[in-house]
Amino acid sequence: MYCCFLKTPIGELVLAGKASGLEKVCFVRGLSRQELFDQWVFDDQAFLEERKQLTEYFDGKRQLFDFQLKLTGTEFQLVVFHELQKIPYGTTCSYSHIAHALGHPKAVRAVGRASGLNPLLIVVPCHRVIGANGELMGYSGGVQAKEALLRLEMGS
Repeated sequence: MYCCFLKTPIGELVLAGKASGLEKVCFVRGLSRQELFDQWVFDDQAFLEERKQLTEYFDGKRQLFDFQLKLTGTEFQLVVFHELQKIPYGTTCSYSHIAHALGHPKAVRAVGRASGLNPLLIVVPCHRVIGANGELMGYSGGVQAKEALLRLEMGS
């Protein structure tokens, strides 16, 4: 698997995957480059289009991504990831809303766990999911990053 890096307003990201598609977008925080290179092969020319589109997103010029993804996870996680992709840019919904949309209204915690394991941050927009009370819930990049992404999308 190949990887490259992208500096963003919310922190440095690592993008990883194969020719068949992008498999991972995650924060570099807490990981040494050596740990990353032990798992993946660094290629500064990898994912040029993906980095371009993500940069456009952070510049407020892109709302949708149109590059090849390779989602991985359990069957339930994949269903949740696909449901997350349906949340429109600039809007939010609750974990409960997603559980209901999947036909499993009592699976709110399972939806939260699956969302927390999202391997494609920003691209699969788990940052758009909030608590039923309207509060920002956990995010692998920190609640501040989630808040910054929502502010970017909502134009404030």
